[in-house]
Amino acid sequence: MPVGTVLVTGYGLSYLSSLPLIARLSLAQRLRRVPLRHRGVLRCGTGYIGSFTTLALLDAGYDVVIVDSLYNSSKVAIDRIELLSGRRPDFYQVDITDEKALDEVFAKHPAIDSAVGESSVIPLEYYRVNVGGSIALLQSMTRHNVTNIVFSSSATVYGDATRFPDMIPIPEHCPIGPTNTYGRTKSMIEDVITDYVKAQRHNLEKEGKPFQQWNGALLRYFNPCGAHPSGIMGEDPQGVPFNLLPLLGQVATGQREKLLVYGTDYSSRDGTAIRDYIHVVDLARGHLEALNYLRANQPGVKAWNLGSGRGSTVFEIINAFSNVVGRDLKYEVVERRAGDVLDLTANPTLANKELKWKTEFTMEKACEDLWRWVSNNPQGYRQEPPAELLAAIKKA
Repeated sequence: MPVGTVLVTGYGLSYLSSLPLIARLSLAQRLRRVPLRHRGVLRCGTGYIGSFTTLALLDAGYDVVIVDSLYNSSKVAIDRIELLSGRRPDFYQVDITDEKALDEVFAKHPAIDSAVGESSVIPLEYYRVNVGGSIALLQSMTRHNVTNIVFSSSATVYGDATRFPDMIPIPEHCPIGPTNTYGRTKSMIEDVITDYVKAQRHNLEKEGKPFQQWNGALLRYFNPCGAHPSGIMGEDPQGVPFNLLPLLGQVATGQREKLLVYGTDYSSRDGTAIRDYIHVVDLARGHLEALNYLRANQPGVKAWNLGSGRGSTVFEIINAFSNVVGRDLKYEVVERRAGDVLDLTANPTLANKELKWKTEFTMEKACEDLWRWVSNNPQGYRQEPPAELLAAIKKA
C-alpha cells in the first residue's frame, strides 16, 4: 500500500491526492503543483483553519478527504470550498477517537497524508478529543501504512516566553511552558507525535528496513485571522468566539454589545497584550508547504513557527478593525484572564528558510477580509451569501 500523510487541524481529518490543478479565486495559484498522486486526510476540515487548508490543498492538486465530528463547525463550509475550487472533498462525519471508523476511512482511501487541529471548550474534552483522538489517529495510521503527519499545534505551547531573556520574538528553541489547558494539550500531542515517529524510525532501522518515511511536522501557529477575499468563507464559531477579531466582528454587526479587553497593565506600549496575527490564507499555505517539505526531505520530526514576526496590541487591533468598519467599536476594560501572557510574537525565520514560506498578507488586509465576511454573512454559514458575491465568483 502506498505511503501517505495526515494533516491535523481540529476535530476532523482531510485526505489528499494530486490531480490536475483547478484554482478559482484562490491564492493557491502561487503554490507548487504536486507532481505525483498523493492523498491525505484532514482532521477538522470543515472548521476555520481546516476549511482554508482544504481549499489550499485542493487548489494545489491534491484530493482531500475530510473527517470531522462537526462539533464546532458546519458542513456548509464544504459547499463554499467546492464553489471556490471547483472540486468537492469527500467527507466523513466521524468522532476522531473512534478507531474503527478511522480504519474504515483509511481502508477506503489508501495512500493518505494526515493533518490534526483544534479542540473543545471543557478541559476533559480537550484531553479526550485532542490527546486521545491523536493517539487513536496514530494507531490507525500505522495499521494502514500512513507515515507522515502534519499537526496544527499552537504558539500557546510556549507560554510566557518573556520569562527568558532574548526570547521575543519567539524562536522554536524557546523552552515549552504552556499556561492553559489548550496549550498543554497541544504540547502533549507534540510529545506523542515526536516519541511515536522516533520510535517507528528506530525500530525499522534496527530491523534493517526503510525508516525515513516516518515524519512529522509540528506547526506552531500564532493568531489566525481574516477570511477568504471573496467574502463567502470565513470563521463561523458555534457559540462565543475565543479570539479577538471574531469578537470584534460580532460587535461591529450588532451581535455583541461590546468587546471585553482583559487587562491594561501589561508592560507593552499601550498596556494591552501583544499578539502576532496571521491571515488564515497564509496559515493554510503553511500547512501545504510543510507537507511538501516532509515528502521531499524526510526530516523526522520538526517544529516550525507560522507567524508574521510582527506583534500588535489589543488596542491596535481594535483601532485597525474600527478603521475598516468606519466607526469606533465599543469596548470595556476588565481584569486580566488567568493564563494570558504579555507577548506572543513569532520568529518565523526557520519557516521562511526551510519551508520557503512567509506571510503575504498584513493584519490590515485580514481586517478588511474579515469585515467583508461578517458584514455580508452576519449569520455565518446559516445564510446564503449575497447574490453579488456569488456572481463575482462565477464571473472569475
